[in-house]
Amino acid sequence: MFGDRSGKCVNIGNCSLADKREVIVAKAGRDFVCSECGKSLIALTPATAGSSSRRNAILGIGAVALFGLIGGGVALRSCSGPGDNSAETTSPARSTTVASAPGVSVPPVPSSEPLLRLGGSNTIGAKLGPALLVAYFKESGCSDVKSAAPAADESVVSCSANGKNLSATVSAHGSSTAFRGLDDKTLDIGMASRRVTRAEAEKLKALGDMTSPANEHVLGLDGIAVIVHPGNRAAKLTVDQVAAIFSGVINDGKQLGGNAGKIHVYARDDRSGTFDTFKALVLDKTPLITDAKRFEDSAALSAAVANDPDGIGFVGLSTIGSAKAVAVGPTGATSLLPNRFTVATEDYALSRRLFFYTAQSSSKPDVARFIEFANSAKGQAVVEQTGLVPLTIRQERSAVPTGAPSAYNGLVANALRLSVNFRFRTGSSEFDNRSLKDLDRVTEFLASSSVNPDRLMLFGFADSRGAATLNQTLSENRAKTVAAALAQRGVEPKTVRGFGSAIPVADNATAEGQDKNRRVEVWVAR
Repeated sequence: MFGDRSGKCVNIGNCSLADKREVIVAKAGRDFVCSECGKSLIALTPATAGSSSRRNAILGIGAVALFGLIGGGVALRSCSGPGDNSAETTSPARSTTVASAPGVSVPPVPSSEPLLRLGGSNTIGAKLGPALLVAYFKESGCSDVKSAAPAADESVVSCSANGKNLSATVSAHGSSTAFRGLDDKTLDIGMASRRVTRAEAEKLKALGDMTSPANEHVLGLDGIAVIVHPGNRAAKLTVDQVAAIFSGVINDGKQLGGNAGKIHVYARDDRSGTFDTFKALVLDKTPLITDAKRFEDSAALSAAVANDPDGIGFVGLSTIGSAKAVAVGPTGATSLLPNRFTVATEDYALSRRLFFYTAQSSSKPDVARFIEFANSAKGQAVVEQTGLVPLTIRQERSAVPTGAPSAYNGLVANALRLSVNFRFRTGSSEFDNRSLKDLDRVTEFLASSSVNPDRLMLFGFADSRGAATLNQTLSENRAKTVAAALAQRGVEPKTVRGFGSAIPVADNATAEGQDKNRRVEVWVAR
């Protein structure tokens, strides 16, 4: 019935409905709680609850009725967004009107322009952007969905709906172009493999606060892999060593225990978000060596390094190709190889987030629908299929870092770790934009798995600034903040501890490193 909400209870072990993973329907106007134990429910998405098809049927009936009332001047368009049907005029002089929620007025979208225009990061735009659009159109009910590349780093995804041709475009020329396109209104969605800068956010303030959850959407994760020739003997490097190589201070492979000979440096071009992130995480204000070979495309860079015994470069995790990735870590800490788990937790020193940026509100309803789809289970499956790291929660056995406190070692012995760390906005106790959604992802994971919520363990950490006693308190407070947010969702963690500035995962000498070290890990006791 309209207004009903579906959810699951996570009071496992104390509630038979939770033990059976039953879907519980709360009637419209009733409290959203378990009918047996009274605990708050975890809201399920329509796809999870199995209600998508029912919603489509209702909307489809409404659209057909509208068609009959208005007459032959209106054609149904089933491809306006997942789960919705839309109507559009057949007259070329008129604009396309997209169906909206009851009581919401949606401005018309000109039929002459693409449904969506994405632009920016090559890391996202090369494969993931087009793949998400293909999946989105198919989920929306379009037929004959096609993806073409009419020019370098340009894609067009098209489909048919009720005799109409619809399209969406992707231009992948670097993260900086995402913000220029949003500014000059040639893009609906900006793709970036780095965060928006202060200067860019200031220029775009007419579109809203670009660092807020309404404008900044974490799409997935990637790791910047430092790569060498497969035959290179170098196995691990510190971040400082990587910086010395790419600035020219270290220029012979034998200085690193690798092959003797002049090192050939390969790097992405200046417009690349990959290069921007590499500068922020590695080079800081040190310039890149002047004779570095520059590439617009990560795959081409990786292929060049794989064919050069003296080559070293950096690419996204998904484009390592036949080159060899080396383990990287901050000085004095464990060096880690980039993989799906170390990148998902962002423990890997050169991990990064991938973003969609939008205006706070758009005249195109498909913008919000597409963002919602990208963060859904089906959208995150596409993220994984294209070689990037999804935000989907998983659990794995994780190696205990060298130098961890004995109390920490005892707690995590035989425990499994979830592929998430909760982090906070810079200079604030508020959750950052990824963590806001991760709270729901963790509770949904618990509701759909056999993991008992009362085995959850939260471990807080701080950066190394300030006195040890203050850092200990800060780390404990961060863990308690996560515990309180989960408790509001019906999840009561078993253990909540702080470990001060122990086990840094990044360099505390940089602002970015400090942000990464201020975190809360999530473990499951066995």
